[in-house]
Amino acid sequence: MDIKELYKLYQQHPCITTDSRNCPEGSIFLALKGESFNGNKFALQALEKGCAYAIVDEEIEELSAQPSPLTSHLIKVSDCLQTFKDLAREHRRQFEMPMVGITGTNGKTTTKELVRAVLAECYSVMATEGNFNNDVGVPKTLFRLDDQTEIAVVEMGASHPGDIKTLVETAEPTCGLITNVGRAHLQGFGSFEGVCKTKGELYDFLIAHDCPIFVNRDNEYLMQMINGQCSMVNDHQPDIYYYGQSDNEDILIRGEVVSCAPFLKFRWREQDHDAGYTSEWMEVQTHLIGAYNLDNMLAAITVGYVNNIPFEQINHALANYVPTNNRSQLTETEKNHLIVDAYNANPTSMKAAIDNFQLMEVSPKMAILGMMGELGDVSQEEHQKVVAQLQQAGFDEVWLVGAEFQKAVNGQWSMVNGQSPFRTFANVEEVKSAIAQELPQGRYILIKGSNSTHLYELPALL
Repeated sequence: MDIKELYKLYQQHPCITTDSRNCPEGSIFLALKGESFNGNKFALQALEKGCAYAIVDEEIEELSAQPSPLTSHLIKVSDCLQTFKDLAREHRRQFEMPMVGITGTNGKTTTKELVRAVLAECYSVMATEGNFNNDVGVPKTLFRLDDQTEIAVVEMGASHPGDIKTLVETAEPTCGLITNVGRAHLQGFGSFEGVCKTKGELYDFLIAHDCPIFVNRDNEYLMQMINGQCSMVNDHQPDIYYYGQSDNEDILIRGEVVSCAPFLKFRWREQDHDAGYTSEWMEVQTHLIGAYNLDNMLAAITVGYVNNIPFEQINHALANYVPTNNRSQLTETEKNHLIVDAYNANPTSMKAAIDNFQLMEVSPKMAILGMMGELGDVSQEEHQKVVAQLQQAGFDEVWLVGAEFQKAVNGQWSMVNGQSPFRTFANVEEVKSAIAQELPQGRYILIKGSNSTHLYELPALL
């Protein structure tokens, strides 16, 4: 059965489930596989629970021993995951709405949420929910497109070469942006150059299809990538809309930080030097922590501007956006003020978080930082860089969590009165015990680390 025939079947049964525990009557079960699960083993169970059909890519062992009338409801394909992506692309092609594709090392989820908020001022928007940004999450997102959707925003993540190429060929965005590129997932990518090449696959797709691209003019790596990739295209050049904080003449949307006390306040304006036009500065008070979020704000403004969202409504959306996903949040508890950024961490985002915390005019400052994962051979070097940065930051207290930080501190710091200047913990459980014993109060506390360190469990205790 080819993909168009499968899609006709989907139109008759417009609900795909990949979880045999959730089998709505008349739905289609698709048997995905992973390192610790195999959906093929649950295909018959899904049919018994009410699924109309089950798509599998292995022979069902039970049927060889005991034939079943359910056999006619099994559809065998060569690769269920590829079929899932192909079906999602076929569904996406039923709609002609604009689709914004977003990827990057840091800030892609926050940028996606800001773009969604801005566009929702004037359009019915469908956007990626949660962290559904991989080769399973993106197809699931695309199946949420319907006749009510006027514009879509799809986040795409990557941890291995070729990941973004696969996702853009599934989602087929009509415009897009890369927030930045940094030293993350190096174990999977192999090198920083591998990160750039993979993220740049979004540019490759947009250039090949003559689609608009939004670019941070101040990011040297993005500029090298876009200039290099555009120079390889001889017959056409896509529309490129630049944003940034510098005064380059080709910047369309320019912004500046006004203050971070502790929330980001910034101002921005539209400028067209060729036309001799520059708008008045507009100031926005946000609910986000961190000067590094200015670039995310400017990206959302630029996308909104190109999609004809009025300035007043852009500002309204950004001023009223409140993060709820452990990213750039300030949480007030009965005891402390928490800056929670515990969803993920890599060298670029860790440096930005420490820099911003250092700039905040608050006291006393305490940092609880978890180790950064998936850095491969450069892990020790990158953790030592963080420790060196913390030495200059002058925070009142620093708690470092994880084996990589323990090695970095022991290898770099001399002892002061028989003790290290920083406290280290093997894991989050040790941190919890210390909190229970010492009951920190009255502090501004930065909490940041890779998801695997589970620092997101700490806010409830502080």
